[in-house]
Amino acid sequence: MHEMAFIKQFIKHPRTVGAVLPSSKQLAKQMIAPIQFAHAKSIVEYGPGTGIFTEQLIDNKEDDTVLLVIESNAEFYEPLMEKYGGIPNVHLIHGSAENIDRYIQEYKVPNVNYFVSGLPFTSLPISVSKNILRKTKAILGNNGEFITFQYSQLKKEFFESYFSHIEVIKVHWNIPPAYVFICKP
Repeated sequence: MHEMAFIKQFIKHPRTVGAVLPSSKQLAKQMIAPIQFAHAKSIVEYGPGTGIFTEQLIDNKEDDTVLLVIESNAEFYEPLMEKYGGIPNVHLIHGSAENIDRYIQEYKVPNVNYFVSGLPFTSLPISVSKNILRKTKAILGNNGEFITFQYSQLKKEFFESYFSHIEVIKVHWNIPPAYVFICKP
């Protein structure tokens, strides 16, 4: 997606589009670095936006690994569907991460090893954030990881209320610089 189109979506939907510009390739590499692709049976991506993380996930995942990609914004969903819609074991869902429990049942995903999130938890309504994280933690159980990024560490304490171990990595090569949160139950 062109950068001007991305900016337009940010202006139209500032609570759900968390940045003015798409994420950098360096941020995408940091986001997928914790994933052990050889052992991942299923991965969920929340809020792919323009798909920079999606591309990395598809390029690195095993052929039999199931990838669920959930995007609520039609302006982002449609180009993702055009680009990745025909790939086996990649399911693009136009919907909300709040419904993750329904989607994993619908696509018969027995357990999720990794959640990768581009959701802007700082600007999402707190009730939505709590609902998403509560369901994410329940689905992960005691295994797997929730990997997200934010532009500040304001939500670290909030993430700690759901995950007992959090590693934070700062990515300078992004506009603006970002923090990757690797969260484990």
